[in-house]
Amino acid sequence: MRDPRLYQIATLSGLLAYGMSCLRFDIALPQVLVTLGMALGAQLAIGRLWGLPKYDPRSALISGLSLCLLLRTEQLWVAAAASVLAVGSKFLVRWRGKHVFNPTNVALVALLAAGRAWVSPGQWGSSAFFAFLMACLGGLVVNRALRGDVTLAFLAWHLAFLFARTWRLGDPLAIPLHQLQSGALLLFAFFMISDPKTTPDSRAGRILFAALVAAGAYFVQFRLYRPNGLLWSLAACSLAVPLIDVLLPGTRYQWMRPAASALKGASNEASADVRLLGAARVAAGPPRLRLLRLLRGEG
Repeated sequence: MRDPRLYQIATLSGLLAYGMSCLRFDIALPQVLVTLGMALGAQLAIGRLWGLPKYDPRSALISGLSLCLLLRTEQLWVAAAASVLAVGSKFLVRWRGKHVFNPTNVALVALLAAGRAWVSPGQWGSSAFFAFLMACLGGLVVNRALRGDVTLAFLAWHLAFLFARTWRLGDPLAIPLHQLQSGALLLFAFFMISDPKTTPDSRAGRILFAALVAAGAYFVQFRLYRPNGLLWSLAACSLAVPLIDVLLPGTRYQWMRPAASALKGASNEASADVRLLGAARVAAGPPRLRLLRLLRGEG
């Protein structure tokens, strides 16, 4: 499980299977097959056009599963278009080799703007919500919280905005607590905004980015009175990530645990040093030969 995407795929697949079998999610099997099939097919086709060395379906599968959990439409071609948009954005919309938008987020926002689909956030139920919450928190532990800082920072800011509004209006605490019990919020916090390929490189940048997204979502929901404020805010704030990376630079993320990468790099460097030392000893020869070369002026 060195790659965090494996845990994400297992979690999303289990939630989708449970939702379709027990919670009766408002999504039919043909839409699931079309969404996943087009996501994997788009990854294969576009990857070959871009000359990728090998086919890697993991990111495309995560995008497809997330679309199955959130996207609702009555037309299969819309589901197919969402998958192509999600995967295609990874290749087409980039800045200095880095994705600009989260693939699932940009596909959902594009179709919402076109009026071709809607998002179903209230389909989980309390038991599924808490089970999914435990799975998401377990992912932070299993994967050593590789991007847990932006998730926790966003949740902290989001809670602060909701409870501050509740206190200002004098509403009961049951209102913000109910607003927080949303599977869509968990998907957003643990699988969208935490995408290491689209978040700022530095920790300070990620915390700033989380605050911007939470503030934008609050503005969309409680000032513009539009639904899906989290999705709209993330899409808009993602445009600021290149600027944040310039102002607060950091190390670019790779799909491998940092500790494992560092250990592997140190091992390779140590092996290289041993090889160089062995080569130097062979080239120098035994002590008598080195002394003879020194007397001859050969080094």
